[in-house]
Amino acid sequence: MSDLFAADPSETDKARPLADQLRPRSLDEVIGQQHLLGEGGTLRRMLASGRLGSLILWGPPGTGKTTVARLLADQIGYRFEQISAIFSGVADLKKVFEKARFERLSGHRTLLFVDEIHRFNRAQQDSFLPVMEDGTVVLVGATTENPSFELNAALLSRSQVLRFESLGRDDLEKLLGRAETLVGEKLPLTEEARTTLIGLADGDGRALLGLVEEILASASGETLDANALLTVVQRRAPIYDKAQDGHYNLISALHKTIRGSDPDAALYYFARMLDAGEDPLFLARRLIRMASEDVGLADPQALQLAVAARDAYQMLGSPEGELSLAQVVVYLALAPKSNAVYTAYKAAVSVAKSTGSPMPPMVILNAPTKLMKGEGYGEGYIYDHDTPEAFSGQEYFPEKIGRQSFYRPVERGFERDLRKRMDYFSRLRAEKARSDGA
Repeated sequence: MSDLFAADPSETDKARPLADQLRPRSLDEVIGQQHLLGEGGTLRRMLASGRLGSLILWGPPGTGKTTVARLLADQIGYRFEQISAIFSGVADLKKVFEKARFERLSGHRTLLFVDEIHRFNRAQQDSFLPVMEDGTVVLVGATTENPSFELNAALLSRSQVLRFESLGRDDLEKLLGRAETLVGEKLPLTEEARTTLIGLADGDGRALLGLVEEILASASGETLDANALLTVVQRRAPIYDKAQDGHYNLISALHKTIRGSDPDAALYYFARMLDAGEDPLFLARRLIRMASEDVGLADPQALQLAVAARDAYQMLGSPEGELSLAQVVVYLALAPKSNAVYTAYKAAVSVAKSTGSPMPPMVILNAPTKLMKGEGYGEGYIYDHDTPEAFSGQEYFPEKIGRQSFYRPVERGFERDLRKRMDYFSRLRAEKARSDGA
């Protein structure tokens, strides 16, 4: 693969944006997306077969979705029609469909590219179905959001979803080189600043070229180091929407790295979320949940520390308070892990829901009235503290469902001691059962 944007030597209009000047002229000039456009890639196989079905191109901004759609149309000889779901309504769709039907009568097929297709509502998405089914258009939709959540099932069932990936560091470096070739000069950056510039692009080729234009417009003849670069270009916010994939992907990564006992990876995802503007109290709540769900009684201090870190953040505020949360991130990652309580709770809930409302054993029911006492409420109850082991071994489950086993401590951390206690109580209970049966 060559670069994301290949220069067109016939273009001399320097006023045009770099991204437009360096737009690829063929699929071979598109950088990245090797899994789609490389040898044996999905799109390559489609083109080789001579058939192109409707597609949903899903991926972050600046990864070539629009460009690839346009080049696909050129490759198979289809008309290219483009609309944006942000600026289009039902009336616009009807006009596009009618034009595609007319062109089809003349033997011209239409590839309809719909940018931000997830912005269309359910009814508007459904309007594509008839023209897709009768071959009026081949639909290629682009979205930055998870299609599973944002697109109708009927539309998804008629399309193939192709995942576009953020451009890697090597890809962006090649693109940077192509831009320098076009403008005829190297960017006035130190190696560190160059690395910083690529990091600021955050995998977005279009954003990188925009930053290059800012640098060229501000050029003063001096070579910029990383700090000077940041004063020239406005820092680009990471791709992160608290209501969408970026949010859920990163909190999932944080949770799983803590569960996987990797403090370094956990700190990285924690820092990324804070850097993107996540509410620290949201992270504090999730850490409290992790302390119960993944550490549990293997380390009873984990929950206490998580709650204390939340309180510390509320007292200190930002940025000092984040350190208390980071401390808990590391502690939870290194703590012994057990989901035994979590599993036991779910099992108990399941039994409670499925067994109705059986009466507890009469022996453990209070008898506040003479009538209830006469009915046998509380009769035979043994006060555990009055026994030699402070353990009576009485049966507390309803007779209807019998004894159940929910909590199974693991052989890690403090739960190892809890396992010994449970085994001890089990032996005493069994001895009492044999004694009562004798």
